[in-house]
Amino acid sequence: MRSANDERYVPALRFSWLTPAYDTVVAATTRERRFKQALMMQARLAAGQRVLDLACGTGTLALWIKQRHPDLEVNGIDGDTKILEIAGRKAMKAGVSIEFEHGLSDRMPYADASFDRVLSSLFFHHLSWQQKERTAREIHRVLRPGAELHVADWGRASGPVMRGAFLAIQLLDGFSNTRDNVDGRLVALFQAAGFAEVSQQQSFATVFGTLALYRAVRPSRSASASPLDEQDPF
Repeated sequence: MRSANDERYVPALRFSWLTPAYDTVVAATTRERRFKQALMMQARLAAGQRVLDLACGTGTLALWIKQRHPDLEVNGIDGDTKILEIAGRKAMKAGVSIEFEHGLSDRMPYADASFDRVLSSLFFHHLSWQQKERTAREIHRVLRPGAELHVADWGRASGPVMRGAFLAIQLLDGFSNTRDNVDGRLVALFQAAGFAEVSQQQSFATVFGTLALYRAVRPSRSASASPLDEQDPF
């Protein structure tokens, strides 16, 4: 989810002319409904929360969240203006209110501690390790203390068959940026960004490899306070 004017920017499915086919391809190859419903269940969404769909693409996840939880404030952000147009049309057709915004994953236009949940699907594998690090720190910034990050993306292969299947994704999206995912480095990534309780929750076998669901928590102020902060000043 980098700017479309950024020479490093990679559109959905790598080529902009494939963008209109994104929903069809994802639904047919990734067990999309099942893993996104599992991601929403994992996030324990509740009334009054403000939720961000990071790198929202065509808005499918944001739309499903809003339809299931109409009392939530749902935002979507993506670096591709063309795909955001598709997302906006889908939300309008469904009759739901979602605020879609154009922006970068490592420089989001939100104040500190703005969200109760950040969800992201099939995004991190597009980023270099340095971009992953900046994005993880930026997510930490926009989450409120005690709030949660929930990510669905390609993970460590569950066996040789899944590892072989993942080669198709690497050929399409690149080997260097996807290697972090298949090597299982996302847990360490989120821990290094300051998140606590980081874990892989479950995984799904797909025609393109193993999809993993991750959870991480931005520590509350009391949990992150140093021992010096907790001393009685008198």
